[in-house]
Amino acid sequence: MSPQPDIAASKGVRSAPTPSIAVLTSAEIDALIGTVDVLQAMRELFTALGQGRAAQPAQTLTLFPDGSGDFISYLGADADARVFGAKLSPYITRPDGALVTAWSVLMSMDTGQPIALCDAGRLTVERTAATIALAVDLLAKPSATKLAVIGSGAIGCAHVRYARSLRAWQAIRVHSPQLASSRDRQAAVRNLDERVSIATDIAEALDAADVVLLCTSSGKPVVNPAELRTPALITSISTNVPMAHEIPPAALASMDVYCDYRPTTPASAGEMRLAAADHGWSADAIKGDLAELATSRAARPGYERHVFFRSIGLGLEDIAIARAIHDRWSTGGRRQ
Repeated sequence: MSPQPDIAASKGVRSAPTPSIAVLTSAEIDALIGTVDVLQAMRELFTALGQGRAAQPAQTLTLFPDGSGDFISYLGADADARVFGAKLSPYITRPDGALVTAWSVLMSMDTGQPIALCDAGRLTVERTAATIALAVDLLAKPSATKLAVIGSGAIGCAHVRYARSLRAWQAIRVHSPQLASSRDRQAAVRNLDERVSIATDIAEALDAADVVLLCTSSGKPVVNPAELRTPALITSISTNVPMAHEIPPAALASMDVYCDYRPTTPASAGEMRLAAADHGWSADAIKGDLAELATSRAARPGYERHVFFRSIGLGLEDIAIARAIHDRWSTGGRRQ
């Protein structure tokens, strides 16, 4: 029998060498994350996106058969960093409660080979909070002095860590239902910054707030902007709950709305979809996104009314933080 032809060679394609892939576990990432400037990584990626040097497709949801769960794919490519990749975040139903994990794969735009596989649990927390921090830096009033944080889990605490240095805060009030019954959690939250106090209810947290950071897993509104006495910046993040929204969808029409990325966010954000379907709101009303703000192509708010910023989480954010962690690991962060 004559030998089979080398299809790759016949097409002029050179086979790449077997890659050496870094597999970074949650423990390794925990040890490295404090050495990485995640906020700067987010600033750089949104600048690249605004300059057309990065690509951000829409996230996709794939349902598992038989109602057994789903997974979300977050993709992106960054020409400045010469990397592309994806985060895969599954939601697996089980009798004892759903399992949610996430892993990011980082690949080279030059060789087409995988570079790293990272446990994305901690990375998701950090990039989520850093993206919100970038929005606060670009959108909050320079004179803002009172910060309210609704949520005290890992993401809520990360919001405090990233936002605490962005303005000359005189007060940082944190509220969540879980805080009332846990002295250990109260102590952990207070230890984030000497200006932190625990609010007994949402009304106390929102009192005279200039910036309100919503970091809950709620699928329904937790704050009504109409309850704030003066115009404020309100930020919101995503959760796995279908059509999740942390403010009433009808409120969008009375606010200046911004988002992380205009081409993709309105089709995924629960309150935007509901506002468009039920309240006559249009994505055309969005004032700007982080890519436009980072490159000075969108006007900043004048605070004649409330400002709303919505983040759904982008693949580029996952790629940027995975690259920053891998760079740190490969240049000395690797543990012996």
